[in-house]
Amino acid sequence: MSALIRFLGVWCILSLCPLFANTLDGIQKRGVLRVGTESNYFPFEMTNKRGQIIGFDMDIADRMAKAMGVKLEIVNSTVDSLIPGLVTDKYDIFIRGITLTQERNMKVNFANPYFESGQTILIAKSLSGVVSSYTDLNKPNYRVVSKVGTTGEMAAKKYLPKAKYVSFETEQEAVTEVKNGKADAFIFDAPYNTAAMILFAQDKLIHLDKPFTYEPLAWAIRQGDVDFLNWLNHFLSQIQRDGTYERLHQKWFVNGGWLSEVTAP
Repeated sequence: MSALIRFLGVWCILSLCPLFANTLDGIQKRGVLRVGTESNYFPFEMTNKRGQIIGFDMDIADRMAKAMGVKLEIVNSTVDSLIPGLVTDKYDIFIRGITLTQERNMKVNFANPYFESGQTILIAKSLSGVVSSYTDLNKPNYRVVSKVGTTGEMAAKKYLPKAKYVSFETEQEAVTEVKNGKADAFIFDAPYNTAAMILFAQDKLIHLDKPFTYEPLAWAIRQGDVDFLNWLNHFLSQIQRDGTYERLHQKWFVNGGWLSEVTAP
């Protein structure tokens, strides 16, 4: 048994498996927690009028850095760069209201889910009384939109195979397509759609706000880093029990004071 353990240890060194295995040590030595995100997912992360990235996730990241005793550095990236950015050490963790899927979990590790979401639909107001659920949109005469590479896109293709689907680079572009009458429905995460109803012309959209999928959101890190994963899960447990999580949830999902800090496209 000891010979096998020695062999595995040598193999691990030669294969560079511990290259990023101790992220916590790296953060402490650097004195900085690097958080990757994409700043256009209301109200989790967004850019305010002063060019600062704010939101529910960013407040959590700030408390994460404080708990480590280090500074916080936000690295603005994209969902498509999630895995490449982690692998190439551009950031230590990716926090962006990202859905924990089995496909993604094959490539990155996820901490315990910190938020439960699901797909909902924004429809053109002209479809009031005609479309009441996602099943009503599964027809060739409907044009459905979402953001490329997201679970909204996955849901549209899976549940509405008969509808015409078009993807966009950003959520805002896709919502605007519906608002301007060029598409019938936008499929995306419930929290974003709730905020979009306030930000993007309520008089032209209807929110079918009952989620038709279950999507746990979680923080993503590199595979094999059990120490960092352990730290994150205990950090989450701590803020959920000491009232921090609830205060932040009220701030970003209930009170709505942040709306004055952002500019709707």
